[in-house]
Formats: sequence, structure tokens, C-alpha cells
Amino acid sequence: TADFGIQVFGSDSQELFTNAALALFDVITETDVLTGRDSCNITASGEDWPDLMINWLREILYLWNGREMLVKSVQILSLSENKIFAKIYFDAYMPDRHTINTEIKAVTYHQIQVKSSPSGWEARVIFDI
Repeated sequence: TADFGIQVFGSDSQELFTNAALALFDVITETDVLTGRDSCNITASGEDWPDLMINWLREILYLWNGREMLVKSVQILSLSENKIFAKIYFDAYMPDRHTINTEIKAVTYHQIQVKSSPSGWEARVIFDI
């Protein structure tokens, strides 16, 4: 097993959660070739900000691992410390068109951090690859 971590920033919580989802797919594939013509809604909940981030990214990762959907963009429709609801724009995976750079097995709680500061929001997330 190997771990891979990301550090994500946002001016507010919505931008942070959006950037975390996009960073996840930047690790998985070349997002430049995605069009994001298809969309679906997803929701996640959690006990607090770190738990919500983990559950959010698990839902996002499931789009790839469970449904072979590659996320191009995210529109957060509502967000609180305990729940997120978003519209996801994606492409269905086509092996002749999309390159998979890294397979991510899971989003982990190891060293999870989600915090706000006067300069904005910041998160650190570790993936099992």
C-alpha cells in the first residue's frame, strides 16, 4: 500500500470543497480533455468539517471507482458543516479517449485536516493508492 496526499485551499468553504474534488480528479486523469457534458447530483453528510470532507471525497471517488465517471467540474448547491449537496459535471470513461494516471483506492482519515483562518480555508487529505 502507498499513500498520496493533497493540500487544498479556498477563499471559503465552498471553494475548498470544490477544489478538493477537482484535485482528486487531477490526480486520477488528464482533466483538460474532459467536456463535462453530463451531470448528476450528489450529497454527503458528516459529523464535522473533516468528516464531511472525507465523505464528500468518498462520494466523488465512487463516481470513478463505481460508475466510471470522470469529473470535470463541480457546482456546490448548498454546504454546511454537516451536509453538502452539489451538481457534478462529468464524462463517461472511454479508454480510447481518457488516460488514467493514478488509481485511488480510498480516501483516508489519516492526518485529515480542514480548517478556516483569516486568509481562507485549507484542507489536507491522504489517499490510499
